[in-house]
Amino acid sequence: MNARELAPVGWDGAVNAWRVAGSVYRMGRREWVTAAGWQDAHNDGVRTVIDLRNPAERQPRDADPDVGGALAAFDVIFAPTEDPDNREFKALCVPYLNDPAYYAANARLFPDKLAAVFKAVAASPGGVVIHCSAGRDRSGMVAAMLQDLAGAPDGDIVAGYQAAMRGINERHRTRLTPHPHERYLDEETLAPLLQSRGEGVLDFVRSLNTREYLLRHGVSEPELEAILSALGARVAL
Repeated sequence: MNARELAPVGWDGAVNAWRVAGSVYRMGRREWVTAAGWQDAHNDGVRTVIDLRNPAERQPRDADPDVGGALAAFDVIFAPTEDPDNREFKALCVPYLNDPAYYAANARLFPDKLAAVFKAVAASPGGVVIHCSAGRDRSGMVAAMLQDLAGAPDGDIVAGYQAAMRGINERHRTRLTPHPHERYLDEETLAPLLQSRGEGVLDFVRSLNTREYLLRHGVSEPELEAILSALGARVAL
């Protein structure tokens, strides 16, 4: 697993879509993907879609494409990474989780929720795509943990998060309806954020020790092996 795998995924309509490693992918909200895009994903071996969003975020929008029954070919798993009503979480993450500086708090507050995401990856009969809304922070937190679990080098973990930052930033440049909290950032403004947040995501996973964290919170050794297999990784447990 190396930086050469870091390339955008060309499923029609998918926003901020990237391969994490092996048969595991990440992206922004699934409602952006067209019926043709879902066929693309299926052709790439994806069989499970893991939605990290909270229930209130799963509402369709007028501009979303009509995909008919395209999603019937996939298992859609709802596995939020947070409780948005948790008082401490709300105080830290304003207006939402948007910075790796708060990933450690998320992991501390909601270990069972994060473990459920990894159990869903382990249980998939084929490829997996993990998504949140932007495809940056909740997806980025899980992707970094997956990379850490599989032994990815520091540079790949940082590059993965930075690619997702750039991906959603480009979306803000081209979207017709302004985002309520974010805007497109030019390179001069974006560059220091790429640096600091890339360092932040690396600090998070290296301090966490993903394998030990997951084992403490109910993910089994066979499930870890299944996740590593999906990632195309062979790391001694």
